[in-house]
Amino acid sequence: QVQLVESGGGLVQPGGSLRLSCAASEFTFSSYVMSWYRQAPGKERELVAGITRAGIRNYADSVKGRFTISRDTAKRTVYLQMNSLKPEDTAVYYCKARNLTGLAYWGQGTQVTVSS
Repeated sequence: QVQLVESGGGLVQPGGSLRLSCAASEFTFSSYVMSWYRQAPGKERELVAGITRAGIRNYADSVKGRFTISRDTAKRTVYLQMNSLKPEDTAVYYCKARNLTGLAYWGQGTQVTVSS
């Protein structure tokens, strides 16, 4: 069973930065596609960014140029560097791991609030 633990959320002013981390318990971390999703109050969960096993990245249009996803296989951790944060980035951010069979695991989420 894969366990994912997110950290790094908090309150930040508009224009500020945060780095989210997602630590995975599974030793075959390198075989998983890792993603970050977010869910704002009253809205559906949406994909923010993903990174494949080969390091190919994709981003939602709303965060391109501001957010960067990366992974450290040795630490079994995926990161989301968020710069130039906007109030509309406020949401609970979730980490997702998906293996080759399509089985997916989710973390419990970390709150990001962008407000002055």
